[in-house]
Amino acid sequence: MNLRDLRYIIKVADLKHFGRAAVACHVSQPTLSGQILKLEEELGVAVFERVGKSLTTTAAGEAILAHARRCVAAADDLVAAARASRDPMIGPLRLGIIPTLAPYLTPLLLPPAREAMPSTPLALVEDLTTRLTELVAQGELDAALIASQPEDDALAAVELFEEPFFLVMPRGHRLAQAEIVDAADIDPDELLLLSDGHCLRDQALELCQNPRRGDGEMADMRAASLPTLLHLAAAGYGLTLIPALALAEETRLPGDLIVRRLKGPHTSRMIRLVFRPTHPRQPAIEALARLVRAHIPSRLPTSAGPFAAEKARGQEDASLLKT
Repeated sequence: MNLRDLRYIIKVADLKHFGRAAVACHVSQPTLSGQILKLEEELGVAVFERVGKSLTTTAAGEAILAHARRCVAAADDLVAAARASRDPMIGPLRLGIIPTLAPYLTPLLLPPAREAMPSTPLALVEDLTTRLTELVAQGELDAALIASQPEDDALAAVELFEEPFFLVMPRGHRLAQAEIVDAADIDPDELLLLSDGHCLRDQALELCQNPRRGDGEMADMRAASLPTLLHLAAAGYGLTLIPALALAEETRLPGDLIVRRLKGPHTSRMIRLVFRPTHPRQPAIEALARLVRAHIPSRLPTSAGPFAAEKARGQEDASLLKT
């Protein structure tokens, strides 16, 4: 048994395919399959069950894989510790970011990061919270930017900044009359949500103090991205939330949408940096946290700005005068 074989079974379990795992491990499929067969013979149990073209992990294999992931992560930490002893700021920092944050944070973060940390390039991975925290725990990522408290107690988390939510709606909606909307006045059945797995979905339901959608016509209406939610709202399908950084990056909204500030509990989210507390490159992770705190909070909008109804009407009037 060796680390190489453990990496083989981990990759097969992740990709659920021997051929793709072999390509990812840069070996031939017969070599990978042969090594895994030898490992299974040594352990005396099957890690994988092969039925035709399908591949599943056995119950014993699940337990073995959990140990294998910890072993590989510890070995990677050993190598990283040796490198960090020379200089923890040298080498790429593998950073995960959730999809509702990545497109809006990275343009603000990457330029100052290149200047302040020239020897520590950020290697970015965009994925859902659960997957990112798994990758951090397994040692495949050094840290991740998420918007919820990590469920894994083995991970450390530092709070970076609080990001408010804004409510987006058609101009003629009943809530548009208020300059600031009370979250308690939002009908959960009108709220357009991201698909399962996005933390913003859970936060939207929490904001409405409703653990799930009702049984209305839009209960199954879900999207995979914020721009899709905005277009659905513009088409009259309901209301949606937009985080402050996303609002700051928007130059225009689709259709005849307006934006309102929110008040009440759960009308913001805390952005956190999560990492393994034993990570040998703590100085680089701490430097990244300081960089985010220094450059991002000042870019958060505190008002709806040009997307407030009154200003939007003024812009429309001005454009008519020009024509």
